[in-house]
Amino acid sequence: MPNPVRTPLTRLGLQINSFTWPDIPDSEMFSRTAEIARTAERSGFDSVWVMDHFYQIRVNGHRTEPMLEAYTLLAGIAARTEHVSLGGMVTGVTYRNPALLAKTVTTLDIVSQGRAILGIGAAWNDDEHAGYGFEFPPLKERFERLEDALQICGEMFRNPESTVEGRHYHTNGALNLPQPIRPGGPPILIGGSGEKKTIPLVARYADACNFFGDVPTIEHKLQVLDDRCTDVGRDSADITKTRLGAVVIGDTHEQAVAKAEEITRRRGLDPAYARSYIVGDADGVAEQVAAFLDAGLDGMIISCPDAHELEPVERVGEALFGLMTERGLSLPDDAGVAR
Repeated sequence: MPNPVRTPLTRLGLQINSFTWPDIPDSEMFSRTAEIARTAERSGFDSVWVMDHFYQIRVNGHRTEPMLEAYTLLAGIAARTEHVSLGGMVTGVTYRNPALLAKTVTTLDIVSQGRAILGIGAAWNDDEHAGYGFEFPPLKERFERLEDALQICGEMFRNPESTVEGRHYHTNGALNLPQPIRPGGPPILIGGSGEKKTIPLVARYADACNFFGDVPTIEHKLQVLDDRCTDVGRDSADITKTRLGAVVIGDTHEQAVAKAEEITRRRGLDPAYARSYIVGDADGVAEQVAAFLDAGLDGMIISCPDAHELEPVERVGEALFGLMTERGLSLPDDAGVAR
């Protein structure tokens, strides 16, 4: 069972999803990534996330662009930060044996002094699977594997020794010592918006979920989640609900639009991608995010396509942390993030 807490896991998260930055060589890649995370921490973000991919995905750039392994990177970020929670947005279930994943995330929790979150999903990138030789089962089986992983990780987070008999994965007296620092173990976030498989798993197993889409889509997904929680006798208020999306901020709306278009051109993306970004000056960005909060979300996880410049992270963090504070949504001190 998920942790029975109502405290939101995150109000404002930053996802770092690219390491392709002008004039920054590979030898300085981690240093700049850590500086982005530190900038986020001091600018009002309460969590930092990285993608669990081995190739860059198309919405962010070309497949051959640099990509760092998620959990090695998160451990490095943990050593360079103090307060932000840390997680993968989201871990592909097919990439790691779930017992090993539980041990990995527990180790991250130890290294970070209780700041780990397990973000997980059913995985989708067949290109990566083929390249690395990972099995890529049909969708139905991937969701069966996801449910096995949710059970195994939950048991290992809460028990020094556990046995789980799943459909595809099994443990037999698996030891997880030391136990995580965070009481009850790292919270579990399930990523994805599918109404037949993903959202029912959120209702049964998750402490948090992350959706995609515009305001009407988010409102619909939240209603579906409410219904599925009712089915299993759970209050959906116990689940932190967020949306992931990109933000480009400028001095004016017009400047932000031009910057978003330039970013897509530089990354070789279809300019249409820029239209999916939240774009504007500080007030405009806050207004657009406020609409998602009004739809029922507890917080936002955003990416800054120009995060390597650091200043955009500061400006977005300050604008959105200010919005959260005005609404009384600042993350409490007992949520695992010091403020």
